[in-house]
Amino acid sequence: MSRSGAVTFKGNPLTLAGEAVSVGQQAPDFQLHYFQDGMQQITLSDVQGKPTILSVLPSLDTPVCAMQTKKFNESLGQFGDSINALTVSLDLPFAMNRFCGAEDITNIRSASDYQDRSFGQNWGTLIEELKIMCRAIFVLDANGKVTYAEVVPEVTDEPNYDTALAAVKEQL
Repeated sequence: MSRSGAVTFKGNPLTLAGEAVSVGQQAPDFQLHYFQDGMQQITLSDVQGKPTILSVLPSLDTPVCAMQTKKFNESLGQFGDSINALTVSLDLPFAMNRFCGAEDITNIRSASDYQDRSFGQNWGTLIEELKIMCRAIFVLDANGKVTYAEVVPEVTDEPNYDTALAAVKEQL
């Protein structure tokens, strides 16, 4: 299943693969990768037990995505280790690690779907035409239920930071 015209990139309609993830449903499982002392993986079960925010974006190597990651990094610091926070893209774990090190990103962990794009398929965030993620924010409760979901209609626009952060605060 795909959703034609679900998002636009500079006004051009694009297709998202998979079903939309919506508030109230159990979060689809995922297996993402990151680089820290070798290649590591993170799954849905790894983030259960705490509220989680997933900041999904096309690539850390673009201005809006870099800004989104920096803004969430700054804002999420107030929660300390009471939440899980992930930036999810198809960037390679090595490139994500380098970006986060260079930009002093310490409050949000990078996680890559590069191996099989299953996160993008299962969460409805993979842009079929471009083979990259759209821009989206998801907040999960401690049991992995989706409490907030925003797919940004225009890929080049920023998400609603205030609403997403309020959704995280509601889970504490």
